[in-house]
Amino acid sequence: MEVTVYGQLRSATGEKTVDVDFDGGTVADAVDAFVAAYPRAKRHLVDGDGLASSVRLAVDGASATPDDDCPPDATLSIHPAMQGG
Repeated sequence: MEVTVYGQLRSATGEKTVDVDFDGGTVADAVDAFVAAYPRAKRHLVDGDGLASSVRLAVDGASATPDDDCPPDATLSIHPAMQGG
């Protein structure tokens, strides 16, 4: 799966677009696969016990929720939680 990241997530990946091993499932599963491949990204995505509410996700260019289906050949875009105020 191709994952495009924005903002501070680039510090975790070193690149804007990375490939992540993913066999398909939900968008949440895809994010989990991304975090497994890039553990430093977790602090930018997780708030408490789950995905931070301000994290924005898109699958193949369409806005997505964590419960949406995500095929293994999709492109996932992750806009991390915004910090500060």
